[in-house]
Amino acid sequence: MSLLESIIKKFVLQDAVITKKIQLTESAYSIRLQSESIKKAEFEPGYFIRLGIGIGNDDLSFKDKIRSYSVWDINKIDGYIDLAIATESKGIGAQWVENCNEGDSVYFKWKKGNFLLDATADSYLMVGDLSALSHLYILNRNLPENKQVNGIIYSSHTQDFFKDINGSNPFNFHNLPQNSTKEILKYIKATLPNMPGEKMVYIAGDSRVCVTLNQFFRHELNWNTKQIKTKPFWNPDKKGLE
Repeated sequence: MSLLESIIKKFVLQDAVITKKIQLTESAYSIRLQSESIKKAEFEPGYFIRLGIGIGNDDLSFKDKIRSYSVWDINKIDGYIDLAIATESKGIGAQWVENCNEGDSVYFKWKKGNFLLDATADSYLMVGDLSALSHLYILNRNLPENKQVNGIIYSSHTQDFFKDINGSNPFNFHNLPQNSTKEILKYIKATLPNMPGEKMVYIAGDSRVCVTLNQFFRHELNWNTKQIKTKPFWNPDKKGLE
């Protein structure tokens, strides 16, 4: 472990222990991280964590040692957070989650970002792929019950979809390949007329889809930028993009 990693581990990152690992589907795992520090954490639905998956592994470059993951659920009383990590990318993070074990120590840091819960609209549309599913789940779960929510979630493999952590299945799942913007737009256009009042859309996952849909809502529908929440989680041509 380098001196820089030792400093980051001691003064920047918080420690936790993996207390539960469950394979949700062939391409997704649920990981529970337990730590006393989580009991005191300031948290809003939509927070990420930066997880030091490669701290101490000298075979990895520094940029590959940290990955960002959405918090799927949090229990501050018992001091744990749950993550749902997709492995279809087959990257460094996928390799880590496949090989990690209950009882392993890990190191993390909170990341707030801007892709947070906003309860000011009347109806919501949530669009994303498997990488964004847990993030959209926690946003939906924390909206007031009087809000209408529609979800368009897609994957090239229908067996990859998993239910929310409370066992609910609030979104519509679609079998679509990556970057299927034409098909996604068709579903969006069919859904929008049934959304009452002030509307808001959350778009996450593939950066190419995020860009195209953002332009659609801004330029074709003339939605205010405050109504459009966008978060690219990954890009097929880049490494380490959230």
